[in-house]
Amino acid sequence: MADIPVGDATKGKKLFVQRCDQCHTVDKGGKHKTGPNLHGLFGRKTGQAPGFSYTDANKKKGITWGEDTLWVYLENPKKYIPGTKMIFAGLKKKKERADLIAYLKASTSN
Repeated sequence: MADIPVGDATKGKKLFVQRCDQCHTVDKGGKHKTGPNLHGLFGRKTGQAPGFSYTDANKKKGITWGEDTLWVYLENPKKYIPGTKMIFAGLKKKKERADLIAYLKASTSN
């Protein structure tokens, strides 16, 4: 597992609003947008949010979302899941990724 720095969820929320909110929601029962609702993300397999139309690449990746998989994915989504329709280029800065993961962990759990 990568050496993931401790993130700041408050800074992560700001990043989410700036970079993710246009395509994703995090609220329980939230609607899908261009991308799936992310509630319940941690511990869910790729391509499994009910009611969202995923690419075969996402469905077949077969990993379970957690800090370690998000760490790699968020750096370069198209490299981690070739064929994904997610157009986000990724977060190269380690601190930004750690902050976003901290926010997602706090905001998408029950």
